[in-house]
Amino acid sequence: MLKMKMETEKILQNHAQKQKPCSPQLHHVNSKRYKAFFICFSGTKGLHMAKPTIYIDGEAGTTGLEIRKRLETRRDVDIISIDATKRKDAGERKKCLNACDLAILCLPDDAAREAVGLIDNPQTRVLDASTAFRTAPDWVYGFAELTPGQADEIRAAKRVSNPGCYPTGAVALLRPLVDAGIIPADYGVTINAISGYSGGGKELIALCENPDGSDRAAAYCLYGLDQNHKHLPEMKLYSGLAVEPVFLPSYSSAFYRGMLINIVLRLDILNQRTGKPADGAFVRETLAARYAGMKNIIVEPLQEKLEKAYVLTPLAQNETNNVQLRVFSNAGKQTVVLTACLDNLGKGASGAAVQNAELMLGLA
Repeated sequence: MLKMKMETEKILQNHAQKQKPCSPQLHHVNSKRYKAFFICFSGTKGLHMAKPTIYIDGEAGTTGLEIRKRLETRRDVDIISIDATKRKDAGERKKCLNACDLAILCLPDDAAREAVGLIDNPQTRVLDASTAFRTAPDWVYGFAELTPGQADEIRAAKRVSNPGCYPTGAVALLRPLVDAGIIPADYGVTINAISGYSGGGKELIALCENPDGSDRAAAYCLYGLDQNHKHLPEMKLYSGLAVEPVFLPSYSSAFYRGMLINIVLRLDILNQRTGKPADGAFVRETLAARYAGMKNIIVEPLQEKLEKAYVLTPLAQNETNNVQLRVFSNAGKQTVVLTACLDNLGKGASGAAVQNAELMLGLA
């Protein structure tokens, strides 16, 4: 835990030196309104257009720090920052929220709703990483690979909700198969998943890194058994299902980051219902066709015969912005196992946020 605190403080100090505060260097074009655009002075050489500005509200949290780490080496954006002593000052936060081109909210749900309520600058666009707006009809869902036109919707949107980590993998697997009619919308899907303990936030991170004998710090913990996990409405809506899936998430104190999601399908039962002659190859090709040309979705070759020692790790995509999909087929038993591997802090959070920021700000 001490190591984590030291790393966090170091990141914050580095950024404090590099970033702009939310008011002194930024000049309003129209003092009666919040900015329509910013210009900044460059010595005696006159004026030039500023780079797009980003304000991360909740920049000291797990997701906020990861986003900043991914942005810190870029030269095409400026990050404006609030005084560390005023992070909970609504007035100061309002200044920053209205003084940026893009506000990225890394906050609990209620705080995210409050932050949106503080914005009255029509030019400020918002990317929210909480669950507060993920199923809201006036917000665009920030899974760029969801449908062929989703990235364009994100580019044009004023309000974008960043996807959850578990739904990213589950929806990536399910949506193409529901759209293709392989899985009926009213089919009872069960989703199993395991995540690194970073997904539980600061409290769980502290517990797993300084175990006190609590069961919550065990190597394997199953939770969400009452089927009230906050990701369920999101999974149902964006997978195209008419009924909520059964969702059994888990986490491990053995690893900090990483995620593996799996879904088992009985093709004999599905084919009887749909009239389709789907097999493992057809399921895999459906996924491959849907994500062709999408660099952040990797569809591996069909897996049919495995070595006895074969295992699948949730760590394979750590430090990337990828989702790795696999289809394991047993033709004799007419089953397929679908898996999605991703970094819960990458494509499951901060990586997706930076990808969405690039789309919203027109960056490379």
